[in-house]
Formats: sequence, C-alpha cells, structure tokens
Amino acid sequence: MTKFSNRIKKSSSDSSIILANDYSTNVPRLESKTIHNIKSLHKNLCAIKINFHLLLKLGKKEIQKINKTANNYGLQTIADIKLNDIGNTNLVAIENLDELGFDAVIANPIMGNQSLKNLVKSAHKRSMGIISLCHMSAPEARANYELNVVKQNSSKMTPLYQIFLDSALKNDSDGIIVGATYPDIIKFCKKRVGKKLKIYSPGIGVQGGNAVEAKKLGSDFLIVGRTILDAKNPIETARKLAEDSI
Repeated sequence: MTKFSNRIKKSSSDSSIILANDYSTNVPRLESKTIHNIKSLHKNLCAIKINFHLLLKLGKKEIQKINKTANNYGLQTIADIKLNDIGNTNLVAIENLDELGFDAVIANPIMGNQSLKNLVKSAHKRSMGIISLCHMSAPEARANYELNVVKQNSSKMTPLYQIFLDSALKNDSDGIIVGATYPDIIKFCKKRVGKKLKIYSPGIGVQGGNAVEAKKLGSDFLIVGRTILDAKNPIETARKLAEDSI
C-alpha cells in the first residue's frame, strides 16, 4: 500500500475538505448516518474524521464498515483520538486502529520526542499517517498552546505550539493540526514548514474560521463538521466549501 501522504494527496485533487463526522452520541443510527454522509458527500471531500467519543459508541464491525466504505468511495479516514500515552500503549493503540481500518491518527506531541518518533515509525510501517497537534481551534486553546515555556537545554522562552511544530518536523509527522480560527498561527507555521508537511485546519464555519483565508495563508486541508452536518443542504454546503478549498 502507498503511504498515507500520497493517498490523501490523490483523494484531494478535487477537494481538500475533511468531514468531521462528530455527531453527539445521543444521535441515533450513527453508523448509517456516517455511511450516508460518505455516499452523498464524497465527491466534495477528501477524507472523513471520526472523533474519540464516537469510536467509544460504535462497535468494531461498525467502524470497519465505515472505514471500508470511505475507502471504496476514495476517501481517507482519520481517527481523532489525540493519542498521548507511554510508548507501549501508543503502539498497541496504533495496531488496533490499523485493524479497524483507519488511514491516519491524530496524536498529541506532549508525549515527548522519542515517543512521537516511535509512534510515527510504527504507523508508517503500516502505511498509516500521523497528524500531530500544533494549535487547536477552540477559543481557550490560546491559553495553553501559546504558553511560553523554556525549551530543554536552553534558557530561551518559546510558545508551546512552536515546540510542537518543531517536534512534528523532527519526527517525520505527516501533518500538523492548526486551527483555522488562528490565521496568524497558520501563517507562521506555513513559513516554517514550507512543503515539508501538511497543515490540517479545523474550526471552519461554526467556530469562526474562514476557508478562503485559511487556504490563502497555508492550510492544506480544511476540517469541517457542524457547518456541513447541520446545514439545510449538506451537499451544496460541502460543494461550496470544496470550491473554496482548491
């Protein structure tokens, strides 16, 4: 199998929109709704992201069916679990997510450089990708991701998101998460990474992020959830966002 970065590049030729299929767990028929979204929206998507809270609600066979359906319709699938634990636990998690059929996993670099490096290595052996957190989209994210800390073996104060960015570059991550609600951070990160890795930006629409602006500043992929899921016409909304994402 080709590596994840090549697969998502192929699937994003007509759209760089990733559907955040993050329904509340009290929504009935999660599996059928998700599969319906894949079938009806796939022409305007490149991938689908499933959050941790939905994985807890869905069974193994349901998740495998969702991932297989997505792949059959040309979409990549991303497990948004923000993986962050000791090395062995991370590797077991990757093994299980691979068995479930996921193409990539979102991880938290707070685990440390060596752990992230080992995680990326394990994922790449399975042709899976690792997308590393850099700066989230929520309003309260600024309080922590922009916190100034002292880098190891240095007296220099550095914003935490910049340390996470360097970690993603150093450890061969396939991409970073940078919220579309923080355009100045997107611009900074794009200048630093160039073409070395891709920027995935959640927060489009409902949270206030602008698709056109995010793409202009350097986001490669736009993660969109409620703006599509809650739209009166999800297909038309996804189509318009896909046009804005190219």
